[in-house]
Amino acid sequence: MRKPVIAGNWKMHMTCSMAKAYIDSFLPLLRDDLIDRTIVLAPPFTALSTMSELIAGVSLELSSQNVHWEKKGAFTAEISPEMLLEHHVKYAIVGHSEPRKYFSESDEQINKRALSAQQNGLIPIVCVGETDQQREMGEAERVIRRQVEQGLEGILTSQLVVAYEPIWAIGTGKTCEAEEANRICSLIRKWVDFEDLIIQYGGSVKPDNIDQLMSMSDIDGVLVGGASLDPKSFARIANYQEI
Repeated sequence: MRKPVIAGNWKMHMTCSMAKAYIDSFLPLLRDDLIDRTIVLAPPFTALSTMSELIAGVSLELSSQNVHWEKKGAFTAEISPEMLLEHHVKYAIVGHSEPRKYFSESDEQINKRALSAQQNGLIPIVCVGETDQQREMGEAERVIRRQVEQGLEGILTSQLVVAYEPIWAIGTGKTCEAEEANRICSLIRKWVDFEDLIIQYGGSVKPDNIDQLMSMSDIDGVLVGGASLDPKSFARIANYQEI
């Protein structure tokens, strides 16, 4: 049975003091019976050490927002798996649309990052998704399948999370209809050919649509951006109840 992964990606938000205030507010809002799901927070690299201390002994996991494919070296502004593991990080987001867009990350680079994460004991959260233009041109499935096939080459599917994030729905307020998101997630599962693969949906996930999204047959969690920055909002998402 697939255990849902509810992840909050803080992106370039939150100082260490802000992270502490967030956790102080967030933890009391979580229900006590959430053993059927995994809750993950992905703070900026600077807050990982603080967050690791704050959630020690609590049923929360940490994710990084990226990871490099080398263990060390002259790679300015990058971070290695070893550096993350020192702070008890369990997951690593790779292939998010923002690095793809702003830093021209290729599927080959994303694959190298995901492989590095796995080989060093991290679980990669590999993001895939199409632009508005690609969807309008009827190319969504082709684009996503290419990202899946190239980005996941050589990856162990039992230690993997895939996040379907239609780029046109990230930070825009637009949400892919739950049934369509579920259809794409079902296709990804088919292409990967692993029934137990954890597949998240991401893209303007909010407290008012989480229950419907999580009631879908092939959506096994969410990767949340803006709504994860407010502890009350993200607690409602983490506390979802299927409808």
